[in-house]
Amino acid sequence: MTVAIDADRFRRRFDEFNQIGATERGGVNRPALSDANERARDQLVEWFEEAGLTVRIDEMGNLFGRRDGADPDADPVLFGSHVDSQYNGGQYDGVIGVLGALEVIETLEDADIRTDRPLEVVSWSNEEGVRFQPDMLGSGVYTDVFDLEYAYERTDDDDLSFREELERIGYRGETPCEHDDLHSYYEMHVEQGPYLLENDCSVGVVEGVYGFSWMNVAFDGKADHAGPTPMHLRNDALVATSDVIQAVRRLTAVGGPDLVGTVGSVEVSPNSINVIPERVECTVDFRSYDNAVVDEAVAQIEREIAAAAEREGLEYELEEIMRVDADPFDDDCLERIEDAAQTVGAEYMRMTSGAGHDANYLNTICPTAMIFVPSEDGISHTEDEFTEWDDVVTGTNVLLHTVLASAGGDGR
Repeated sequence: MTVAIDADRFRRRFDEFNQIGATERGGVNRPALSDANERARDQLVEWFEEAGLTVRIDEMGNLFGRRDGADPDADPVLFGSHVDSQYNGGQYDGVIGVLGALEVIETLEDADIRTDRPLEVVSWSNEEGVRFQPDMLGSGVYTDVFDLEYAYERTDDDDLSFREELERIGYRGETPCEHDDLHSYYEMHVEQGPYLLENDCSVGVVEGVYGFSWMNVAFDGKADHAGPTPMHLRNDALVATSDVIQAVRRLTAVGGPDLVGTVGSVEVSPNSINVIPERVECTVDFRSYDNAVVDEAVAQIEREIAAAAEREGLEYELEEIMRVDADPFDDDCLERIEDAAQTVGAEYMRMTSGAGHDANYLNTICPTAMIFVPSEDGISHTEDEFTEWDDVVTGTNVLLHTVLASAGGDGR
């Protein structure tokens, strides 16, 4: 390995950055377009400029830092991730991808390596989607998956719009949120699962991301007193919901070896101890790397929902609010990551991702691939999220050599 990142510098920057929105239990709270997210963006702009990058901010608040290449007309290599977090989320999710990309730039500067192609570091807006749904909104508009006005109209629980909050924090940029021609896109991220640790690997070469379906389900019954109302006269929306929850678990047992299903949100009304639930809204999430498996799971749960409503004498509503197909990443990009892992001397494995990432959408417009590093106990999206720093460093060195192989020049 002829060039390597400065692990100590990267660690100092990582620790400083995660003081922004820090929680008492060691996590971070930087949901999209919050005050803490604004401060994080300010810090990135400062560091990008100190590293000699040309900064631009687009209409969605996506933040780019560009390092020119020897050939200014060549399509750039784009790499990065996101710095918005879950509510009380972890320090590593997304952040290592952005700060790792910045460390790659500084390493190239230190080594006086000029690539043929321009390099661009990106921090995407609203990847998590916890405050403004759907998730991956910034990269979605950039890749024409979502319309700009649709994104601007998304609201949070306080009925504040994405547009309003983007303007409030001063990050509604003037650059149109539309993609240029790109040579490739790479994203380094924590795995958010157990497989790298189970296989004693420090790097995952991510072949693709699971397809998924998100559904909203609502049952409408009849509220009544919990004491005097006999069981045979009840129209209990929560009973039907519980049937659906059990059905989701049953379907995952027979639907395919990698099928996972979750009912992650339930809202009960009137939510009183002595009142029969009149209305329940819940979500259903199915994922698999096989699109046909997701299709069949959706069809099956639709039948289960209809049957549960009929048993309880309920009306119901069902809406698929988001569908993303599984899509393999680019073979050439994957080979570059494997070659880089071998150059670094990292133990690596090919794998798929059960979680969605901005790379899903970038994969629709340019050759794309991802690099994973391990998550301790497979935990993420919580304050307990943790990755050994040596693994972060290894993954970032793999990113460095992957970018060099893609961008060309005297660093090859």
